[in-house]
Amino acid sequence: MKLSLGPIQYFWTRDQVFDFYERVASAPVDIVYLGETVCSKRRALRLPDWLDIAARLSAAGKEAVLSTLTLIEAESEVSYMRTIIENGRYPVEANDMAAVNMLEGVAPFIVGPHVNVYNAGALDLMARAGARRWVMPLELDRETLAALQAGRTAGLETEVFVFGRLPLSFSARCFTARAHNLPKDDCGFRCADYPEGMPLQTREGQSFLRLNGIQVQSGETCNLVNEVGELRALGVEVLRLSPQPQGMFEIIDAFRGVMDGHLEPSMAAVLLAPYQTAGFCDGYWYSAPGMQRVHA
Repeated sequence: MKLSLGPIQYFWTRDQVFDFYERVASAPVDIVYLGETVCSKRRALRLPDWLDIAARLSAAGKEAVLSTLTLIEAESEVSYMRTIIENGRYPVEANDMAAVNMLEGVAPFIVGPHVNVYNAGALDLMARAGARRWVMPLELDRETLAALQAGRTAGLETEVFVFGRLPLSFSARCFTARAHNLPKDDCGFRCADYPEGMPLQTREGQSFLRLNGIQVQSGETCNLVNEVGELRALGVEVLRLSPQPQGMFEIIDAFRGVMDGHLEPSMAAVLLAPYQTAGFCDGYWYSAPGMQRVHA
């Protein structure tokens, strides 16, 4: 079983990104997804910068993957996506069907979690298009995964999101800009003020959601560390962690310890608790509302 690090969902500074991946190079992760997946206006790093980071990670023994945008709104974004797909060296994670269509018959690719692969027919379609790995959509449960695993094409790997705030939806509207009464086209990059997203609470003060530009995330942190054994039994090859600015390398170590059998899941859960500022959730895995905590 391998451990992956998903793309950074937030708008961090250029120096923060480079410093982060410099540490990732020596961290016990096997696969690293790179690139902007949320908002095309976030241009602190250009494609040559991502390729430079990918080269450094590859030299450190990691599998570097370039991720595409999840919501395509302009021809310029299509052109940029085509440049990523035609990079000629690194595999690509397709986060929408436009990317899948561009990649079909061109190169093996990874199906991102935002492509709606909900049944065996869709999974087979992706495999025939050239997918070599798929990331389970975040809202699916363990029973659905078991059924899909039973019928998946030979050689197709499965990856599951196991830690981080869940990216729930994307919109043409920028929620962060709207919260500051700013138009999207003149947002001032206010999302940079929230390196873990803008917290949104209910009137009773309960954590509800996080606003991250055009993306809406869960308020709680998804944490499936107690389910690592079950995921292994289901034949899942890759577990995905989502980057966050605080405690990321402690989080990596905790999951690696459980995966390698050096750390009990219950102890790992204790170690992870400080890095879940609004608590954790695992509801989707257990066919419950996503924000619920089912595992005690």
